Amino acid sequence: MKPGIHPPYGPVVFRDRAAGYAFLTRSTATADRTVEWEDGNTYPVIDVEISSASHPFYTGTARVLDTAGRVERFERRYGRAAHRGDR
Repeated sequence: MKPGIHPPYGPVVFRDRAAGYAFLTRSTATADRTVEWEDGNTYPVIDVEISSASHPFYTGTARVLDTAGRVERFERRYGRAAHRGDR
């Protein structure tokens, strides 16, 4: 790598306050606040609004849409010919 052109890359804690979940990783992101981690060291901390611990897709709380039911209801209401554009 060419020296002097890359941002510093180091350990950072990302914390999801909504889920009470945090993880330590490496990143070029910076933060003014710090937190003491489980290993006793202090790391910069970045608070995020959503992570895999609180996202509905990953937690299994996402709603599944019944698209087949919606199509059938549309066809009943407006007729199959209107749906295809054949009048």
